[in-house]
Amino acid sequence: MRSAWGSGFGTCRGCAAPTWYFTYRPFTQQGAGVEFRRGAAAALFTLWSPPGWRTPKGLAIGDPAAKITELYGPMPLEQCIGYSSLLLRRGATLTAFYVVDAKLYGFGLMRYGRSPCF
Repeated sequence: MRSAWGSGFGTCRGCAAPTWYFTYRPFTQQGAGVEFRRGAAAALFTLWSPPGWRTPKGLAIGDPAAKITELYGPMPLEQCIGYSSLLLRRGATLTAFYVVDAKLYGFGLMRYGRSPCF
């Protein structure tokens, strides 16, 4: 992660696993997080709702939740505390589309079998 995103990150003090936060500016909320297991990146996810993030199919932060299934098809829904996750499995990888107030709020990418709720 350091070679890709640099060493300008914060660490989570209350997380169960080592987690780094890369934010646009120090002590702000928007950016990306990385959770580590056994020394390797195990989950990557957006922090808050960073503007400009989009998928190769054009799904962007802030789009209506209905656009997720229009572009990617039906998928299971998991309720998390304060948000829900639409889950797209591809092999051993799970993509989570985080939804708040019927809009795409963020993204997550992790190994299948791990909870998408942070």
